[in-house]
This record gives sequence, structure tokens and C-alpha cells, in this order.
Amino acid sequence: MSKFPLMQEKSRRGIQSFEIGTQLLVELARHVAPMALKDLSKAAGMTTSKAHPYMVSFLKVGFVTQDASGSYELGPLALQLGLVRLQRLDAVKEASPFIERLAAETEQSVAVAVWGNLGPTIVRLEEPIQPLHVNLRTGTVMSLANTATGRLFATFMPPKVVEKFIHEDIDRRSERSGGVVTVTAAQVENAITETRHHGLSRTIGQPIPGINAFCAPVFDATGHLVLGITAMGPDATFDSSWDGKIARPLRECALEISRRLGHV
Repeated sequence: MSKFPLMQEKSRRGIQSFEIGTQLLVELARHVAPMALKDLSKAAGMTTSKAHPYMVSFLKVGFVTQDASGSYELGPLALQLGLVRLQRLDAVKEASPFIERLAAETEQSVAVAVWGNLGPTIVRLEEPIQPLHVNLRTGTVMSLANTATGRLFATFMPPKVVEKFIHEDIDRRSERSGGVVTVTAAQVENAITETRHHGLSRTIGQPIPGINAFCAPVFDATGHLVLGITAMGPDATFDSSWDGKIARPLRECALEISRRLGHV
């Protein structure tokens, strides 16, 4: 069960047999190939004789279909319901309650970024009890070369989309520093390699000295990057280890939002 439920609902009376039967649908969704009844029932933790009546009913309404061998897979009704749900999804709205909980759990500032016309753009900012006093607000465009948020998008967006932005970012930073190269294309490539390896991007003391950050990707049902979830805070209270008390809940949060957006 996810550590990031939307809420702890009060116990309500339901139909237990329906809840049991949906375990079979969940297992079908987890497997790409059609499943024989014996394998499906085993995966759902029930006997074949118990699973069979459920599958007969699911067949009748179109939740599942059978191929020539008798194996089961999700059917047209499951597809129709899934498509309707995807059409109604708003990634930022879906992420909002999880962002609030992440900020409270980590006691760090948490930002949500999307890809905009000018690059990665902050669209939501959740501050902890002690806010982080940095020049960051909704609408801020993040550097692709020098921020955790930007490096995440540089890693998971299509290369042809981000390549031009990266070079422009490097050139712009060089102009601002009087021609001194503050970050190179090779350094950005190394950061991209590191991000792919860990599944997170990280900056330590960049671009603001004393401020560290992680950024995690959120993917949609098609596998495209739709959000970057960034946790950031002062070095004194920010655990910057790859599997520490900031990185772990951040990963879990991003994975749960991705799951709710249909990503497998």
C-alpha cells in the first residue's frame, strides 16, 4: 500500500465479493501477456474454483476477454473506463495533495514544475513551517544546466527538444559572468548520466550556495515526463544522500503520482 494515500477514509460498508473480485483485474493489469486462469488465481491469492465465477461475470460485462487458448486479458470495458479517466486527469491537480504531504514529511520546500515555452517552469510551490527564503515563485523558469529541476527535464525530455535550450542556457550564464564559463556541456552530460543512474537529479550548493535539491520525475500513461517534483532546503537540514530521508519519500511520492496518471 502506498505511503501517500489521499486521505484516511472512514470505514464504509461495501460489497466484499466485489472487492475480492477486483484483485483479479488488478493482476491482469500488472501482466502484459494474457494469463491462464490457474496463473491468474494464484497471483490474486485465491483458488481456481473461487476465481472462475468472477471471471465469468467479468466476461459477460466486457471487463475481460479470452483468447483462443482460454487465457484472460483486460477487455473493452476496462479500456473504455481507463481512457475516460485519462482524459479527465490534470497532472498538477492530481499531484497537489501528495506535494503537501511530502513537504510536511520532509520539512523541506517542494515545487512542481512542467515543461513550458521557455523551459522547466514552476507551477506549484509548497513551503514547510520554516519557509525557504530564495527567489523562487510560481512562474519561475529553472536553468537546465544548473538546477536539479532543469537537469531532470534535460534527462527525460526528448534530446531534440532540450538540446537548444541547454546550449542557450550555458551561453547566457557565460555572458552574465563576463565570458567566464561557469558550467560546460560536458558537466551537463555528466549530470544527465548521474540522473539516469539514480532516477533522481541532485544539486548541492547550486545555483544558490548552501541550498541543496533533489528532483524526481512523474510520467504519464504513455511514459512521457509530465512533472518534476523538487525538494529543496538548506544544507544544514537537507539529507543529500541518494537513499536518505529526503530522496526516499520523494521517489515514493513521484512514483505514486505517476501510477495515478496511468504509468506502469
